[in-house]
Amino acid sequence: MKNQNLILVFILFVVAGCGKNKQQADDLISVDVTTNYPKKELVLQDFMDVEYIALETTDEFLTQGLVRDVGKEYLLVTNRNNDGDIFLFDRKTGKGVRKINRQGQGAEEYTRMNEVILDEGNGEIFVKSQGNKILVYDPYGGFKRCLNLDREISSIFDYDKYNLICYDMSDYHSKGEDRSKSYHIIISKLDGSVTREIFIPFKTINTPIVADGDRFVASYSYPIRLSHDTWTLVETSADTLYRYAPDGTLAPFIARTPSVQTMQPEVFLYMGISTDRYHFMQTLKNVFNFEKGNGFYTDELVYDKEEKAIFQVAVYNDDYAEKRTVAMTAKSINREIENATSLNASRLVEIYKKGQLKDGKLKEIASKLDEEDNPVIMLVKQKK
Repeated sequence: MKNQNLILVFILFVVAGCGKNKQQADDLISVDVTTNYPKKELVLQDFMDVEYIALETTDEFLTQGLVRDVGKEYLLVTNRNNDGDIFLFDRKTGKGVRKINRQGQGAEEYTRMNEVILDEGNGEIFVKSQGNKILVYDPYGGFKRCLNLDREISSIFDYDKYNLICYDMSDYHSKGEDRSKSYHIIISKLDGSVTREIFIPFKTINTPIVADGDRFVASYSYPIRLSHDTWTLVETSADTLYRYAPDGTLAPFIARTPSVQTMQPEVFLYMGISTDRYHFMQTLKNVFNFEKGNGFYTDELVYDKEEKAIFQVAVYNDDYAEKRTVAMTAKSINREIENATSLNASRLVEIYKKGQLKDGKLKEIASKLDEEDNPVIMLVKQKK
């Protein structure tokens, strides 16, 4: 496959599928990715807690509000244009605490922020930069060390006190070739060395890529999901999604049919938020129209553990007077926060003036906003 006219389409997804609609009590969940499941509507606040934080707006703290990580003390936010600014806001009040920028060409600087991870326990910020390296800073922006990696990694999470968990992307564009290594790996926070390789069984690499002569489009998904304090590992080349335990044990969790290796075009399965009752998922159809510039069609699914059945699902935010869906497939944040969404201030002001917000915290915040203010951050958490 030639690297000409490369189009990278970054789409965030979540798990999916089921064999039959009804499942047996304690069986491995089976998802037939070709089935049209019955529809179900859910209200987010019925099974999740929602927190809103209005980010303080000052001349120093002006941000587009891309949430990178959330701690007990800080919200870590950057701009979407990758200008190098890292903002720390107070988690409880939303007040600006500090702005850091170490972007540059020096040995202690990042050329681009591909991913940013906050480790409050160790008092460190990890910035994945270009060139397969991670720069480590203290919360004031002071340089601590550089992790030089021998792999092209993504989907980086704070795993424990000493390690990060991530996914090796170096063979992502080797579709149709035999695998050469493990792709889910745990690396040391100290020097970036591989602490553990996690081997998910499959032979042939099969990723969401559509080719048309010299052109191809690649869809990027999240191969690691942290939800309900449980790790789920997703491998598009495999037919099983696995739960991963701290002792290194892999437990089959969701099995998809038919096999991804037998489908043309393929339908891939991804994982979303899990709760005491629900497992949210997403299917992705591996098609793309180069002339129209669209494709990679998705369906949102949920497995209901009480009904032991799979449904096509729409989840609505009950803080709005009209139906407004919430993505259950966005990137997970950490063991406390399932996902974080940035709500545009000018849009919230408009909705508030139209009377489209119900009484509650979001309406209260919107009533005090100016159209030029920083975004309001919406955090979704497990119900206590």
